[in-house]
Amino acid sequence: MTSLLHEASTLLAAGVPQPASNAPGALTAKVNTVLGIAAWAGTAAGVAGVLITGAMMAVSLKRGEGSEHMSRLGMVLGGCVLVATAGPLVSFVFA
Repeated sequence: MTSLLHEASTLLAAGVPQPASNAPGALTAKVNTVLGIAAWAGTAAGVAGVLITGAMMAVSLKRGEGSEHMSRLGMVLGGCVLVATAGPLVSFVFA
């Protein structure tokens, strides 16, 4: 069964085209600048999200309110993981 799957994957992957990159250097530099700014903004938003969630947790604790802040913190940290792994993930898929 394993050899059959190996043969099928080899046969199916053989015809996948690998186009050459034809992007001009000036465009590549501008796209890299925009992506760098977006990555910086995503990181800053993640840090702000963690700080805001922590402040909300502290205020709720001071007031004596029970709240679902751990789920909010999980969502913020999940977003931080996505921002941090976006570049390596895309290069793994397309390289």
